[in-house]
Amino acid sequence: MKREARALEAALAQLEAAQLRRARVTVGQRAPTGRTLTLEDGRELIDFSSNDYLGFARHPALARALAESAAKAGAGSGASHLITGHGAEHARLEEELAAFTRRERALLFSTGYMANLAVITALAGRGERVLLDRLCHASLIDGARLSGATLVRYAHAAVDEAARLASADPEHTVLLATDGVFSMDGDLAPLPELSRCARRHGLWLVVDDAHGLGVIGANGGGVLEHFGLGSDAVPVLVGTLGKAFGSFGAFVAGSAAVIELLIQRARTYRYTTALPEPVAAATRAALALIRQESGRRERLAALVTRFRAAGHAAGVPLGSSTTPIQPVLLGSPAAALAAQRQLAAAGYWVVAIRPPTVPVGSARLRITLSAEHTEAQVDALAAELGAALARGAREA
Repeated sequence: MKREARALEAALAQLEAAQLRRARVTVGQRAPTGRTLTLEDGRELIDFSSNDYLGFARHPALARALAESAAKAGAGSGASHLITGHGAEHARLEEELAAFTRRERALLFSTGYMANLAVITALAGRGERVLLDRLCHASLIDGARLSGATLVRYAHAAVDEAARLASADPEHTVLLATDGVFSMDGDLAPLPELSRCARRHGLWLVVDDAHGLGVIGANGGGVLEHFGLGSDAVPVLVGTLGKAFGSFGAFVAGSAAVIELLIQRARTYRYTTALPEPVAAATRAALALIRQESGRRERLAALVTRFRAAGHAAGVPLGSSTTPIQPVLLGSPAAALAAQRQLAAAGYWVVAIRPPTVPVGSARLRITLSAEHTEAQVDALAAELGAALARGAREA
């Protein structure tokens, strides 16, 4: 075992030398409202890294629904959905998600990762080809690999290249998948063009709209609503519940036949314990808020516009994203980590994102905005970020 231990130590040392080793940070306390968190070492920071876009994770309506359900159903489901784990709250939530996304049916999963693995492995297999955007989420990539199909990746948002690759082997190419909002860049997939490409070549189109649902569109319908696309244009929609919905889990929405096929084929559905019913109850409360209230989405959009204006004024090199995901590309892991430390010292929690999460040479700060941020917090972050980058440039 000494040789194995030395190999592990060498691998960790290599990551450390490249400044690519990750370290967890324990959050000791989160404020019941607002965006502040207290780390275990006592530092209180304003959180600009969470995906809780609408501020629902600590919303009293969700906490109340979860507690009331737990008092009746207990803390765990006890089995998979196909054994005894599928409860009334699960069934109601699936019906409501299907109605929200305007699909025939929806199916709950424990995580977005599991949902994407399920879809790709159920709809593609050995001897077939799957096309993915080069910046797709890791779960879509892993799903394609696990399916046994040949994974082919096209350049980011390059619809012409996707069409050319589909045409190169039409007999075996069966599926095209993309993020709706790309999680590290914040840009939208060109869904109308991808939809036309998929229909022209007879491909399944799978869209993972984890970062769009609840946030984008007048009614929170995500990127599909933004582009005015229905189920005919995008047959398979994946959504997560731990971001704008503020709870946990994921779902796939589609035709009744697609969902029934997933129930029969998806290993990540059949062979795992069902999401606890109290979590489903909390998600139903979040979905009701998303459908009834537009004020948080409108406030969030206004904060995005404000941050971008303040950032440009402060000399921050922002990209073109108009979503709550605002990346600041810095290039090297060292530069991104240095900027993270400077912002933390000033009272802001903004995490450095490094390879392999993003391509080599594109390490960055990934700033995420929430409807719970204040205008003063957004302005102050932009100013501090500009000052931190200026200091870094002088010291380089």
